[in-house]
Amino acid sequence: MVVYTGMGKVIMHAVVSVDGFIADDNDEVGPLFDWYFNGDVPLVDDEALEQNHVPFRLGRRSYEYVRPFWDSIGSIIQGRHLFDLTNGWEAQPPAGEHLLVVSHRPKPQGWHPEADVPFFDDIAAAVAEAQRRAGDRVVCVCAGVVGGQALAAGLVDEVAMDVVPVVFGSGKRYFGQVDTRHMLEDPDVVIRGDRVLHLKYRVRR
Repeated sequence: MVVYTGMGKVIMHAVVSVDGFIADDNDEVGPLFDWYFNGDVPLVDDEALEQNHVPFRLGRRSYEYVRPFWDSIGSIIQGRHLFDLTNGWEAQPPAGEHLLVVSHRPKPQGWHPEADVPFFDDIAAAVAEAQRRAGDRVVCVCAGVVGGQALAAGLVDEVAMDVVPVVFGSGKRYFGQVDTRHMLEDPDVVIRGDRVLHLKYRVRR
């Protein structure tokens, strides 16, 4: 089993095609998430299933990487586009206890008024608050436009990618609008799952 030791870090993460897309032009993920359902090991327990989380069933090698990673997460940051697509996971993020949203638009009126899900128009402010809430646990920034903003601002410690063997050709880019060079270290995690390759890189400072 992989023992995840990235506590206190900011990690950019998403499932991604071989050519670097996290969804197609219509926001469809196609086969990107198939590996979440092609195994025999439940990713979440019965209590989580009762909270309406999707019943992921992973292969053993993927489970031994993903489960510790998810357990290490304290806060998740998502952008407004993903928020709108998922309805903010109904204020119950798939991992961690805290969800924060980066958006120039305010929180939708009447959206889960009981939930403590703050909105920020600045990625640095969102990361700072996510770190405060997470304590010594991981802050996970969803890849895409907001993840790219965090990387460009020097706020990302590690880049984690679950690479699926499919070529999209076009779509929503993993690194969003990043258009300058950012060096990464050699991968310190390389795990071959069933129809997925789990990779994790430290960002070179």
